[in-house]
Amino acid sequence: MKKKIIIGSVVILGTACLSFTPPADRFFEMAKNLEIFSALFKEVNALYVDDTNPNRMVRNGIDAMLNSLDPYTNYIPEDEVEDYRTLNTGQYGGIGASTINLGNRIVVNMIFENYPAYKNGLKIGDEIIKINDLELAKLTVEESNRLMKGQVGTVVKISVKRFNHDHLIDLEFKREKIKINIVPYYGMITGTDVGFIQLTEFTNECSRELKKGIQSLKDQGAKKLILDLRGNPGGHLNEAIDICNFFIAKNKLVVTTKGKSEERNYETQNNPLDETLPLIVLINRGSASASEIVAGTLQDYDRAVIMGERSYGKGLVQMGKPFIYNSYIKITTAKYYTPSGRCIQVLDYSHRRADGSVASVPDSIKRKFKTLRGRAVYDGGGIDPDIIYDKAASSEYVAALVRQGYLFDYATQYAASHPAIASPRNFSLMPADYQAFMNWVSNKKVIYQTKVENDLKELEEMASREQYLPVIREELAEIHKKLADTHKENLTTYKDLIQAALEQEIVSRYYFEKGATEFVISHDGEVAKAVSVLTNSALYKKILGEP
Repeated sequence: MKKKIIIGSVVILGTACLSFTPPADRFFEMAKNLEIFSALFKEVNALYVDDTNPNRMVRNGIDAMLNSLDPYTNYIPEDEVEDYRTLNTGQYGGIGASTINLGNRIVVNMIFENYPAYKNGLKIGDEIIKINDLELAKLTVEESNRLMKGQVGTVVKISVKRFNHDHLIDLEFKREKIKINIVPYYGMITGTDVGFIQLTEFTNECSRELKKGIQSLKDQGAKKLILDLRGNPGGHLNEAIDICNFFIAKNKLVVTTKGKSEERNYETQNNPLDETLPLIVLINRGSASASEIVAGTLQDYDRAVIMGERSYGKGLVQMGKPFIYNSYIKITTAKYYTPSGRCIQVLDYSHRRADGSVASVPDSIKRKFKTLRGRAVYDGGGIDPDIIYDKAASSEYVAALVRQGYLFDYATQYAASHPAIASPRNFSLMPADYQAFMNWVSNKKVIYQTKVENDLKELEEMASREQYLPVIREELAEIHKKLADTHKENLTTYKDLIQAALEQEIVSRYYFEKGATEFVISHDGEVAKAVSVLTNSALYKKILGEP
Protein backbone atom coordinates (compact mmCIF):
# COMPACT_ATOMS: atom_id res chain seq x y z
CA MET A 1 0.00 0.00 0.00
CA LYS A 2 2.82 2.37 0.91
CA LYS A 3 4.53 1.59 -2.40
CA LYS A 4 1.34 2.35 -4.33
CA ILE A 5 0.95 5.67 -2.49
CA ILE A 6 4.54 6.65 -3.32
CA ILE A 7 4.13 5.71 -6.99
CA GLY A 8 0.81 7.54 -7.15
CA SER A 9 2.35 10.62 -5.57
CA VAL A 10 5.20 10.56 -8.07
CA VAL A 11 2.75 10.29 -10.96
CA ILE A 12 0.62 13.13 -9.60
CA LEU A 13 3.68 15.29 -8.93
CA GLY A 14 5.08 14.50 -12.40
CA THR A 15 1.76 15.35 -14.01
CA ALA A 16 1.59 18.59 -12.04
CA CYS A 17 5.09 19.55 -13.14
CA LEU A 18 4.39 18.71 -16.78
CA SER A 19 1.09 20.56 -16.71
CA PHE A 20 2.93 23.86 -16.94
CA THR A 21 3.95 23.02 -20.51
CA PRO A 22 1.68 22.73 -23.53
CA PRO A 23 2.55 19.04 -24.17
CA ALA A 24 1.50 18.19 -20.64
CA ASP A 25 -1.81 19.96 -21.15
CA ARG A 26 -2.30 17.85 -24.25
CA PHE A 27 -1.44 14.63 -22.43
CA PHE A 28 -3.81 15.53 -19.60
CA GLU A 29 -6.65 16.18 -22.04
CA MET A 30 -5.98 12.84 -23.72
CA ALA A 31 -5.96 10.98 -20.40
CA LYS A 32 -9.10 12.77 -19.19
CA ASN A 33 -11.07 12.01 -22.33
CA LEU A 34 -9.98 8.37 -22.38
CA GLU A 35 -11.18 8.06 -18.80
CA ILE A 36 -14.51 9.70 -19.69
CA PHE A 37 -14.95 7.35 -22.66
CA SER A 38 -14.14 4.27 -20.57
CA ALA A 39 -16.50 5.27 -17.76
CA LEU A 40 -19.33 6.12 -20.17
CA PHE A 41 -18.84 2.86 -22.07
CA LYS A 42 -19.16 0.87 -18.84
CA GLU A 43 -22.25 2.77 -17.68
CA VAL A 44 -24.07 2.40 -21.01
CA ASN A 45 -23.31 -1.31 -21.20
CA ALA A 46 -24.50 -1.78 -17.63
CA LEU A 47 -27.67 0.34 -17.70
CA TYR A 48 -28.94 0.67 -21.28
CA VAL A 49 -32.46 -0.74 -21.69
CA ASP A 50 -31.53 -3.20 -24.49
CA ASP A 51 -28.57 -5.52 -24.85
CA THR A 52 -25.58 -3.82 -26.44
CA ASN A 53 -22.79 -5.18 -28.60
CA PRO A 54 -19.53 -3.87 -27.04
CA ASN A 55 -17.44 -4.64 -30.13
CA ARG A 56 -19.80 -2.78 -32.43
CA MET A 57 -20.09 0.20 -30.07
CA VAL A 58 -16.33 0.63 -29.80
CA ARG A 59 -15.86 0.15 -33.55
CA ASN A 60 -18.51 2.81 -34.25
CA GLY A 61 -16.74 5.13 -31.82
CA ILE A 62 -13.35 4.53 -33.45
CA ASP A 63 -14.75 5.02 -36.96
CA ALA A 64 -16.52 8.24 -35.98
CA MET A 65 -13.33 9.58 -34.37
CA LEU A 66 -11.18 8.81 -37.41
CA ASN A 67 -13.81 10.00 -39.91
CA SER A 68 -13.69 13.39 -38.21
CA LEU A 69 -10.10 13.64 -39.50
CA ASP A 70 -10.36 12.39 -43.09
CA PRO A 71 -11.68 9.32 -44.97
CA TYR A 72 -8.20 7.79 -45.31
CA THR A 73 -7.20 7.42 -41.65
CA ASN A 74 -8.58 3.99 -40.80
CA TYR A 75 -8.55 1.24 -38.21
CA ILE A 76 -8.63 -2.27 -39.70
CA PRO A 77 -9.64 -4.97 -37.15
CA GLU A 78 -8.11 -8.42 -37.25
CA ASP A 79 -10.95 -10.01 -39.22
CA GLU A 80 -10.56 -7.42 -42.02
CA VAL A 81 -6.76 -7.35 -42.24
CA GLU A 82 -6.63 -10.12 -44.85
CA ASP A 83 -8.95 -8.18 -47.17
CA TYR A 84 -6.77 -5.09 -46.66
CA ARG A 85 -3.64 -7.07 -47.55
CA THR A 86 -5.38 -8.31 -50.69
CA LEU A 87 -5.99 -4.71 -51.78
CA ASN A 88 -2.35 -3.78 -51.19
CA THR A 89 -0.62 -6.86 -52.56
CA GLY A 90 -3.13 -7.97 -55.20
CA GLN A 91 -2.79 -11.53 -53.91
CA TYR A 92 -5.01 -13.89 -51.90
CA GLY A 93 -5.85 -17.55 -51.46
CA GLY A 94 -8.89 -18.48 -53.51
CA ILE A 95 -10.27 -20.08 -56.66
CA GLY A 96 -9.92 -17.22 -59.17
CA ALA A 97 -13.49 -15.95 -59.54
CA SER A 98 -15.30 -12.76 -58.57
CA THR A 99 -18.98 -12.32 -57.71
CA ILE A 100 -21.58 -9.57 -57.66
CA ASN A 101 -24.95 -9.15 -55.97
CA LEU A 102 -27.95 -8.97 -58.27
CA GLY A 103 -30.97 -8.44 -56.05
CA ASN A 104 -31.01 -11.41 -53.70
CA ARG A 105 -28.64 -13.46 -55.90
CA ILE A 106 -24.86 -13.84 -55.69
CA VAL A 107 -23.60 -14.63 -59.17
CA VAL A 108 -20.19 -15.19 -60.72
CA ASN A 109 -19.34 -12.18 -62.89
CA MET A 110 -15.75 -13.02 -63.85
CA ILE A 111 -13.53 -16.09 -64.13
CA PHE A 112 -9.77 -15.50 -64.12
CA GLU A 113 -7.97 -17.68 -66.63
CA ASN A 114 -5.73 -20.60 -65.58
CA TYR A 115 -6.91 -20.63 -61.97
CA PRO A 116 -9.06 -23.36 -60.28
CA ALA A 117 -12.44 -21.82 -61.18
CA TYR A 118 -11.43 -21.68 -64.86
CA LYS A 119 -9.93 -25.18 -64.90
CA ASN A 120 -12.71 -26.90 -62.98
CA GLY A 121 -15.89 -25.75 -64.66
CA LEU A 122 -17.26 -22.66 -62.91
CA LYS A 123 -18.95 -20.30 -65.38
CA ILE A 124 -19.81 -16.62 -65.52
CA GLY A 125 -23.53 -16.36 -64.75
CA ASP A 126 -23.57 -19.24 -62.24
CA GLU A 127 -25.60 -18.36 -59.15
CA ILE A 128 -23.85 -19.55 -55.99
CA ILE A 129 -26.30 -21.28 -53.67
CA LYS A 130 -23.99 -23.01 -51.16
CA ILE A 131 -20.36 -22.84 -50.10
CA ASN A 132 -19.16 -25.82 -48.07
CA ASP A 133 -22.82 -26.83 -47.59
CA LEU A 134 -23.66 -23.44 -46.02
CA GLU A 135 -26.56 -21.67 -47.73
CA LEU A 136 -25.59 -18.18 -48.84
CA ALA A 137 -29.15 -16.95 -48.30
CA LYS A 138 -28.51 -17.29 -44.56
CA LEU A 139 -25.17 -15.44 -44.64
CA THR A 140 -24.08 -11.83 -45.04
CA VAL A 141 -22.18 -10.78 -48.15
CA GLU A 142 -19.00 -10.41 -46.07
CA GLU A 143 -19.38 -13.93 -44.67
CA SER A 144 -19.90 -15.33 -48.17
CA ASN A 145 -16.78 -13.62 -49.50
CA ARG A 146 -14.68 -14.99 -46.65
CA LEU A 147 -15.86 -18.52 -47.38
CA MET A 148 -14.61 -18.28 -50.96
CA LYS A 149 -11.14 -17.23 -49.80
CA GLY A 150 -8.88 -19.28 -47.55
CA GLN A 151 -5.52 -20.86 -47.03
CA VAL A 152 -3.72 -22.02 -50.17
CA GLY A 153 -4.11 -25.79 -50.64
CA THR A 154 -7.43 -26.10 -48.79
CA VAL A 155 -10.56 -27.39 -50.52
CA VAL A 156 -13.79 -25.47 -51.02
CA LYS A 157 -17.07 -26.99 -52.28
CA ILE A 158 -19.55 -24.83 -54.17
CA SER A 159 -23.11 -25.59 -55.32
CA VAL A 160 -24.37 -23.44 -58.19
CA LYS A 161 -27.57 -22.91 -60.15
CA ARG A 162 -26.81 -22.74 -63.87
CA PHE A 163 -28.97 -21.52 -66.72
CA ASN A 164 -30.75 -24.38 -68.52
CA HIS A 165 -29.96 -26.88 -65.73
CA ASP A 166 -32.75 -28.25 -63.53
CA HIS A 167 -30.56 -29.29 -60.59
CA LEU A 168 -27.76 -27.74 -58.60
CA ILE A 169 -24.26 -28.44 -59.87
CA ASP A 170 -21.68 -29.36 -57.20
CA LEU A 171 -18.10 -28.29 -57.86
CA GLU A 172 -14.93 -28.71 -55.81
CA PHE A 173 -11.79 -26.58 -55.96
CA LYS A 174 -8.41 -26.53 -54.26
CA ARG A 175 -7.51 -22.95 -53.38
CA GLU A 176 -4.41 -21.45 -54.98
CA LYS A 177 -2.49 -18.24 -54.59
CA ILE A 178 -4.46 -15.81 -56.75
CA LYS A 179 -2.73 -12.76 -58.16
CA ILE A 180 -5.06 -10.00 -59.26
CA ASN A 181 -4.16 -8.85 -62.76
CA ILE A 182 -3.50 -5.13 -62.31
CA VAL A 183 -2.46 -4.86 -65.98
CA PRO A 184 -5.57 -6.53 -67.43
CA TYR A 185 -4.80 -5.56 -71.00
CA TYR A 186 -2.09 -4.25 -73.27
CA GLY A 187 -1.93 -4.39 -77.04
CA MET A 188 -1.39 -2.51 -80.26
CA ILE A 189 -4.08 -0.22 -81.64
CA THR A 190 -5.06 -1.79 -84.97
CA GLY A 191 -3.42 -0.18 -88.01
CA THR A 192 -1.13 2.12 -85.97
CA ASP A 193 2.22 2.14 -84.18
CA VAL A 194 0.44 3.12 -80.94
CA GLY A 195 0.53 0.77 -77.97
CA PHE A 196 -2.13 0.79 -75.28
CA ILE A 197 -1.69 -0.39 -71.69
CA GLN A 198 -4.04 -0.26 -68.71
CA LEU A 199 -3.09 -0.11 -65.01
CA THR A 200 -5.94 -0.58 -62.54
CA GLU A 201 -4.16 -0.21 -59.15
CA PHE A 202 -0.79 0.69 -57.66
CA THR A 203 -0.24 -2.56 -55.79
CA ASN A 204 3.11 -3.87 -54.63
CA GLU A 205 5.37 -4.58 -57.64
CA CYS A 206 2.81 -3.26 -60.15
CA SER A 207 5.63 -1.28 -61.80
CA ARG A 208 7.31 -4.56 -62.70
CA GLU A 209 4.15 -5.82 -64.44
CA LEU A 210 3.67 -2.50 -66.22
CA LYS A 211 7.29 -2.50 -67.39
CA LYS A 212 6.88 -5.99 -68.88
CA GLY A 213 3.81 -4.82 -70.79
CA ILE A 214 5.46 -1.67 -72.11
CA GLN A 215 8.55 -3.60 -73.19
CA SER A 216 6.34 -6.15 -74.95
CA LEU A 217 4.57 -3.35 -76.82
CA LYS A 218 7.91 -1.84 -77.88
CA ASP A 219 9.00 -5.27 -79.11
CA GLN A 220 5.78 -5.40 -81.18
CA GLY A 221 6.68 -2.09 -82.82
CA ALA A 222 5.06 0.51 -80.56
CA LYS A 223 6.50 3.97 -81.25
CA LYS A 224 3.90 5.78 -79.15
CA LEU A 225 2.04 4.84 -75.98
CA ILE A 226 -1.31 5.38 -74.24
CA LEU A 227 -1.24 4.71 -70.47
CA ASP A 228 -4.76 4.28 -69.10
CA LEU A 229 -5.15 5.31 -65.43
CA ARG A 230 -8.90 5.92 -65.60
CA GLY A 231 -10.61 4.69 -62.45
CA ASN A 232 -7.28 3.83 -60.82
CA PRO A 233 -7.66 4.70 -57.10
CA GLY A 234 -3.92 4.73 -56.38
CA GLY A 235 -1.87 2.75 -53.87
CA HIS A 236 1.85 2.56 -53.15
CA LEU A 237 3.82 5.81 -53.46
CA ASN A 238 7.08 4.05 -54.38
CA GLU A 239 5.37 2.28 -57.27
CA ALA A 240 4.23 5.64 -58.65
CA ILE A 241 7.81 6.91 -58.42
CA ASP A 242 9.15 3.86 -60.26
CA ILE A 243 6.55 4.26 -63.02
CA CYS A 244 7.45 7.93 -63.49
CA ASN A 245 11.06 6.77 -63.78
CA PHE A 246 10.12 4.76 -66.90
CA PHE A 247 9.71 8.04 -68.77
CA ILE A 248 11.96 10.62 -67.04
CA ALA A 249 15.69 10.65 -66.34
CA LYS A 250 17.54 9.48 -63.24
CA ASN A 251 17.83 11.84 -60.21
CA LYS A 252 14.73 13.85 -61.12
CA LEU A 253 12.34 15.01 -58.37
CA VAL A 254 9.01 13.15 -58.54
CA VAL A 255 7.23 14.17 -55.38
CA THR A 256 7.79 15.96 -52.07
CA THR A 257 5.95 14.95 -48.91
CA LYS A 258 5.46 17.39 -46.03
CA GLY A 259 4.20 16.16 -42.66
CA LYS A 260 4.12 17.31 -39.06
CA SER A 261 7.79 16.63 -38.41
CA GLU A 262 9.40 15.74 -41.73
CA GLU A 263 9.77 16.95 -45.29
CA ARG A 264 11.10 14.43 -47.79
CA ASN A 265 11.96 14.50 -51.48
CA TYR A 266 11.57 11.41 -53.67
CA GLU A 267 13.67 11.22 -56.81
CA THR A 268 14.02 8.74 -59.66
CA GLN A 269 16.71 6.14 -58.98
CA ASN A 270 17.26 4.42 -62.33
CA ASN A 271 17.86 5.11 -65.97
CA PRO A 272 14.54 5.51 -67.84
CA LEU A 273 12.90 2.83 -69.94
CA ASP A 274 12.23 5.36 -72.72
CA GLU A 275 12.72 9.09 -72.23
CA THR A 276 11.40 10.18 -75.64
CA LEU A 277 8.47 7.84 -76.40
CA PRO A 278 5.42 10.06 -77.17
CA LEU A 279 2.96 9.41 -74.33
CA ILE A 280 -0.66 10.16 -73.45
CA VAL A 281 -2.00 9.43 -69.96
CA LEU A 282 -5.77 8.96 -69.65
CA ILE A 283 -7.39 10.04 -66.35
CA ASN A 284 -10.90 10.65 -65.03
CA ARG A 285 -12.67 11.52 -61.77
CA GLY A 286 -11.81 8.07 -60.43
CA SER A 287 -8.05 8.55 -60.90
CA ALA A 288 -6.66 9.31 -57.45
CA SER A 289 -3.57 9.46 -55.25
CA ALA A 290 -0.69 7.56 -56.92
CA SER A 291 -2.44 7.96 -60.30
CA GLU A 292 -2.37 11.71 -59.77
CA ILE A 293 1.31 11.62 -58.79
CA VAL A 294 2.15 9.92 -62.10
CA ALA A 295 -0.09 12.20 -64.17
CA GLY A 296 0.99 15.36 -62.30
CA THR A 297 4.70 14.59 -62.45
CA LEU A 298 4.67 13.75 -66.16
CA GLN A 299 2.63 16.90 -66.78
CA ASP A 300 5.04 19.08 -64.78
CA TYR A 301 7.98 17.82 -66.82
CA ASP A 302 5.99 18.24 -70.07
CA ARG A 303 6.70 14.54 -70.62
CA ALA A 304 3.14 13.41 -71.43
CA VAL A 305 -0.15 14.83 -72.63
CA ILE A 306 -2.82 14.30 -69.98
CA MET A 307 -6.28 13.60 -71.42
CA GLY A 308 -9.76 13.04 -69.98
CA GLU A 309 -11.49 14.53 -66.95
CA ARG A 310 -10.14 16.37 -63.93
CA SER A 311 -8.82 13.78 -61.48
CA TYR A 312 -10.14 13.05 -57.99
CA GLY A 313 -7.90 15.42 -56.02
CA LYS A 314 -6.28 13.32 -53.27
CA GLY A 315 -3.02 14.94 -52.20
CA LEU A 316 -2.61 13.09 -48.90
CA VAL A 317 -0.14 10.35 -47.97
CA GLN A 318 -0.92 7.50 -45.56
CA MET A 319 1.39 5.38 -43.43
CA GLY A 320 0.22 1.89 -42.50
CA LYS A 321 1.49 -0.17 -39.57
CA PRO A 322 0.52 -3.26 -37.55
CA PHE A 323 -1.46 -2.47 -34.41
CA ILE A 324 -2.47 -4.29 -31.23
CA TYR A 325 -4.46 -7.55 -31.27
CA ASN A 326 -3.38 -8.32 -34.86
CA SER A 327 -5.17 -5.27 -36.21
CA TYR A 328 -3.78 -2.59 -38.53
CA ILE A 329 -3.93 1.19 -38.72
CA LYS A 330 -3.55 3.59 -41.62
CA ILE A 331 -2.87 7.23 -40.73
CA THR A 332 -2.56 10.31 -42.94
CA THR A 333 0.91 11.62 -42.16
CA ALA A 334 1.70 14.10 -44.94
CA LYS A 335 0.60 16.02 -48.00
CA TYR A 336 2.41 15.50 -51.27
CA TYR A 337 3.55 18.07 -53.82
CA THR A 338 4.38 17.54 -57.49
CA PRO A 339 7.71 18.78 -58.93
CA SER A 340 6.25 22.20 -59.81
CA GLY A 341 5.31 22.64 -56.12
CA ARG A 342 1.54 22.16 -56.31
CA CYS A 343 -0.59 20.14 -53.90
CA ILE A 344 -3.63 18.82 -55.70
CA GLN A 345 -5.70 18.04 -52.57
CA VAL A 346 -9.22 19.26 -53.33
CA LEU A 347 -10.89 19.00 -49.89
CA ASP A 348 -9.66 20.80 -46.78
CA TYR A 349 -10.44 18.41 -43.92
CA SER A 350 -8.79 20.66 -41.33
CA HIS A 351 -11.43 23.39 -41.81
CA ARG A 352 -14.92 21.91 -41.76
CA ARG A 353 -18.21 23.77 -41.96
CA ALA A 354 -20.47 24.04 -38.90
CA ASP A 355 -22.44 20.97 -40.04
CA GLY A 356 -19.23 18.90 -40.34
CA SER A 357 -19.13 18.91 -44.15
CA VAL A 358 -15.90 19.63 -46.03
CA ALA A 359 -15.49 22.35 -48.63
CA SER A 360 -13.49 22.21 -51.83
CA VAL A 361 -10.72 24.71 -52.42
CA PRO A 362 -12.43 27.62 -54.24
CA ASP A 363 -11.10 28.53 -57.68
CA SER A 364 -10.46 32.10 -56.49
CA ILE A 365 -7.61 31.05 -54.17
CA LYS A 366 -6.01 28.37 -56.32
CA ARG A 367 -2.39 29.18 -57.08
CA LYS A 368 -0.69 29.04 -60.46
CA PHE A 369 2.46 27.02 -61.00
CA LYS A 370 4.49 26.35 -64.13
CA THR A 371 5.63 23.22 -65.92
CA LEU A 372 9.21 22.84 -67.14
CA ARG A 373 8.35 24.68 -70.37
CA GLY A 374 6.26 27.34 -68.66
CA ARG A 375 2.74 25.98 -69.12
CA ALA A 376 0.31 27.03 -66.36
CA VAL A 377 -0.92 24.41 -63.91
CA TYR A 378 -2.89 24.91 -60.69
CA ASP A 379 -3.11 23.47 -57.20
CA GLY A 380 -6.11 22.63 -55.02
CA GLY A 381 -8.25 20.70 -57.48
CA GLY A 382 -6.79 17.47 -58.79
CA ILE A 383 -4.95 17.23 -62.10
CA ASP A 384 -6.51 19.25 -64.90
CA PRO A 385 -6.08 17.43 -68.22
CA ASP A 386 -4.31 19.12 -71.12
CA ILE A 387 -7.11 17.82 -73.34
CA ILE A 388 -10.58 17.59 -71.83
CA TYR A 389 -12.64 14.68 -73.10
CA ASP A 390 -16.29 14.78 -72.12
CA LYS A 391 -17.90 11.40 -71.60
CA ALA A 392 -20.83 10.39 -73.78
CA ALA A 393 -24.27 11.14 -72.40
CA SER A 394 -25.51 8.50 -70.00
CA SER A 395 -29.00 7.19 -69.36
CA GLU A 396 -30.67 6.21 -66.11
CA TYR A 397 -32.59 3.56 -68.03
CA VAL A 398 -29.38 1.93 -69.26
CA ALA A 399 -27.92 2.14 -65.75
CA ALA A 400 -31.03 0.38 -64.42
CA LEU A 401 -30.66 -2.42 -66.98
CA VAL A 402 -27.11 -2.95 -65.71
CA ARG A 403 -27.93 -2.53 -62.02
CA GLN A 404 -30.88 -4.92 -62.08
CA GLY A 405 -28.96 -7.58 -63.98
CA TYR A 406 -30.96 -7.69 -67.22
CA LEU A 407 -27.95 -7.25 -69.50
CA PHE A 408 -25.99 -9.75 -67.40
CA ASP A 409 -28.74 -12.40 -67.49
CA TYR A 410 -29.37 -12.01 -71.22
CA ALA A 411 -25.65 -12.36 -71.95
CA THR A 412 -25.67 -15.62 -69.97
CA GLN A 413 -28.61 -16.92 -72.01
CA TYR A 414 -26.99 -15.82 -75.27
CA ALA A 415 -23.76 -17.65 -74.44
CA ALA A 416 -25.69 -20.83 -73.60
CA SER A 417 -27.07 -21.00 -77.16
CA HIS A 418 -24.02 -19.72 -79.09
CA PRO A 419 -20.93 -21.97 -78.83
CA ALA A 420 -18.57 -19.32 -80.24
CA ILE A 421 -18.47 -15.66 -81.33
CA ALA A 422 -16.09 -13.44 -83.31
CA SER A 423 -12.97 -11.94 -81.71
CA PRO A 424 -13.50 -9.10 -79.18
CA ARG A 425 -12.53 -6.41 -81.69
CA ASN A 426 -14.85 -7.79 -84.39
CA PHE A 427 -17.87 -8.99 -82.43
CA SER A 428 -21.19 -7.17 -82.81
CA LEU A 429 -24.82 -8.17 -82.48
CA MET A 430 -26.88 -8.50 -85.61
CA PRO A 431 -30.14 -6.46 -85.86
CA ALA A 432 -32.12 -9.66 -85.26
CA ASP A 433 -30.10 -10.32 -82.09
CA TYR A 434 -30.90 -6.89 -80.69
CA GLN A 435 -34.57 -7.32 -81.62
CA ALA A 436 -34.57 -10.61 -79.69
CA PHE A 437 -33.20 -8.78 -76.66
CA MET A 438 -35.85 -6.06 -77.01
CA ASN A 439 -38.59 -8.70 -77.07
CA TRP A 440 -37.11 -10.41 -74.00
CA VAL A 441 -36.61 -7.31 -71.85
CA SER A 442 -39.95 -5.71 -72.80
CA ASN A 443 -41.62 -8.21 -70.47
CA LYS A 444 -39.36 -7.27 -67.54
CA LYS A 445 -40.04 -4.63 -64.93
CA VAL A 446 -37.22 -2.10 -65.14
CA ILE A 447 -37.35 0.15 -62.09
CA TYR A 448 -35.79 3.57 -62.56
CA GLN A 449 -36.53 7.26 -62.37
CA THR A 450 -34.96 9.97 -64.50
CA LYS A 451 -33.57 13.22 -63.11
CA VAL A 452 -36.42 15.05 -64.85
CA GLU A 453 -38.94 12.91 -62.98
CA ASN A 454 -37.16 13.52 -59.69
CA ASP A 455 -37.20 17.26 -60.30
CA LEU A 456 -40.87 17.07 -61.29
CA LYS A 457 -41.69 15.28 -58.05
CA GLU A 458 -39.95 18.03 -56.07
CA LEU A 459 -41.90 20.64 -58.02
CA GLU A 460 -45.19 18.92 -57.15
CA GLU A 461 -44.28 18.79 -53.46
CA MET A 462 -43.36 22.47 -53.46
CA ALA A 463 -46.52 23.40 -55.35
CA SER A 464 -48.57 21.43 -52.84
CA ARG A 465 -46.96 23.18 -49.87
CA GLU A 466 -47.53 26.59 -51.42
CA GLN A 467 -51.07 25.66 -52.55
CA TYR A 468 -50.36 26.07 -56.28
CA LEU A 469 -50.99 22.40 -57.10
CA PRO A 470 -54.64 22.82 -58.15
CA VAL A 471 -53.57 25.52 -60.60
CA ILE A 472 -50.96 23.40 -62.43
CA ARG A 473 -52.38 19.90 -61.87
CA GLU A 474 -53.50 19.41 -65.49
CA GLU A 475 -50.19 20.60 -66.92
CA LEU A 476 -48.27 18.27 -64.60
CA ALA A 477 -50.47 15.33 -65.62
CA GLU A 478 -49.75 16.07 -69.28
CA ILE A 479 -45.98 16.17 -68.62
CA HIS A 480 -46.18 12.84 -66.77
CA LYS A 481 -48.02 11.31 -69.73
CA LYS A 482 -45.44 12.55 -72.22
CA LEU A 483 -42.59 11.21 -70.07
CA ALA A 484 -44.34 7.83 -69.79
CA ASP A 485 -44.66 7.74 -73.57
CA THR A 486 -40.92 8.39 -74.00
CA HIS A 487 -40.13 5.42 -71.69
CA LYS A 488 -41.72 3.10 -74.24
CA GLU A 489 -39.08 4.18 -76.75
CA ASN A 490 -36.05 3.69 -74.46
CA LEU A 491 -34.85 0.53 -76.16
CA THR A 492 -34.74 2.40 -79.45
CA THR A 493 -33.59 5.81 -78.14
CA TYR A 494 -30.63 4.33 -76.26
CA LYS A 495 -29.94 1.47 -78.67
CA ASP A 496 -26.25 2.29 -79.18
CA LEU A 497 -25.53 2.52 -75.43
CA ILE A 498 -27.51 -0.62 -74.60
CA GLN A 499 -26.07 -2.68 -77.43
CA ALA A 500 -22.47 -1.76 -76.56
CA ALA A 501 -23.00 -2.68 -72.90
CA LEU A 502 -24.69 -5.96 -73.85
CA GLU A 503 -21.95 -6.84 -76.34
CA GLN A 504 -19.31 -6.27 -73.65
CA GLU A 505 -21.16 -8.65 -71.30
CA ILE A 506 -21.41 -11.29 -74.02
CA VAL A 507 -17.72 -10.98 -74.94
CA SER A 508 -16.73 -11.56 -71.29
CA ARG A 509 -18.45 -14.99 -71.39
CA TYR A 510 -16.04 -16.18 -74.10
CA TYR A 511 -12.87 -14.12 -73.66
CA PHE A 512 -13.04 -13.19 -69.96
CA GLU A 513 -11.39 -10.07 -68.52
CA LYS A 514 -8.82 -9.47 -71.24
CA GLY A 515 -11.36 -9.88 -74.03
CA ALA A 516 -13.93 -7.61 -72.37
CA THR A 517 -11.27 -4.92 -71.93
CA GLU A 518 -10.13 -5.31 -75.53
CA PHE A 519 -13.75 -4.91 -76.71
CA VAL A 520 -14.21 -1.71 -74.68
CA ILE A 521 -10.95 -0.20 -75.92
CA SER A 522 -11.75 -0.95 -79.56
CA HIS A 523 -15.03 0.99 -79.15
CA ASP A 524 -13.64 3.77 -76.92
CA GLY A 525 -13.92 7.26 -78.41
CA GLU A 526 -11.38 8.66 -75.95
CA VAL A 527 -8.76 6.11 -77.01
CA ALA A 528 -9.47 7.00 -80.65
CA LYS A 529 -8.97 10.68 -79.78
CA ALA A 530 -5.68 9.89 -78.05
CA VAL A 531 -4.48 7.99 -81.11
CA SER A 532 -5.32 10.96 -83.34
CA VAL A 533 -3.27 13.29 -81.11
CA LEU A 534 -0.29 10.93 -80.94
CA THR A 535 -0.25 10.49 -84.71
CA ASN A 536 -0.32 14.28 -85.21
CA SER A 537 3.24 15.15 -84.21
CA ALA A 538 2.80 18.90 -84.62
CA LEU A 539 -0.30 18.97 -82.40
CA TYR A 540 1.32 16.74 -79.77
CA LYS A 541 4.37 19.03 -79.55
CA LYS A 542 2.24 22.17 -79.47
CA ILE A 543 0.21 20.89 -76.49
CA LEU A 544 3.43 20.20 -74.57
CA GLY A 545 4.94 23.56 -75.46
CA GLU A 546 7.76 22.11 -77.54
CA PRO A 547 9.47 24.59 -79.88
